[in-house]
Amino acid sequence: MEDEPVSVAAVTSVGQNAIAIAFESPADFSARPGQFVKLVAEVDGERESRFYTISSSDVEDTFEVTVEIDPDGALGPILAELEAGDTVTISGPYGNAYYEDEPRAVILAGGPGVGPAVGIARRTLADGNEAAIVYRDDDPIHEDALDDLAAEGVTVHVLDADDDMGEATTEVLSHDEGEQVFVYGFADFLDAATTAIDAAGGNPDAAKVENFG
Repeated sequence: MEDEPVSVAAVTSVGQNAIAIAFESPADFSARPGQFVKLVAEVDGERESRFYTISSSDVEDTFEVTVEIDPDGALGPILAELEAGDTVTISGPYGNAYYEDEPRAVILAGGPGVGPAVGIARRTLADGNEAAIVYRDDDPIHEDALDDLAAEGVTVHVLDADDDMGEATTEVLSHDEGEQVFVYGFADFLDAATTAIDAAGGNPDAAKVENFG
């Protein structure tokens, strides 16, 4: 899908300088938790675009993306002002690090990687499967969603940005057949996650990884 206008269904605060935007799904839109879309809006007469990962369990009627707002950014402050009924343009979906009905999903998320972590965990529960999340950030968001997931049986570890991931990763890796590890975050987090997976006896090369830059 390329440059498709979509309507905003709802905008919800999910933390300090962070929102979840729900969009009405176009009729031919198909995507999986863990994939991402490109959002485009006009800012001062110029097209500005950014990529955001889907944080909803499905895209049947609406789909959600999580946006962390940089007050000095070009696009974020514009998205923060969106209201239901407004329109933006999307392209996508993109990405190969997505949920494919695996019996158990272990998601290691750094910073904005919590968006796809929430989406995948929501979907695994809907499918009757298992999920675990290790989320590291200095200012966590989506805390209500994480609490809800934990109440429904998802193992959730929320760590400070400087915390070692080893112990939590060792706890959530079961090494059972059908377990799939997902890693979402910036390059330094990916390095830490790779080290943690290896130290826990897992195979970092088998993980589905999305590098945010």
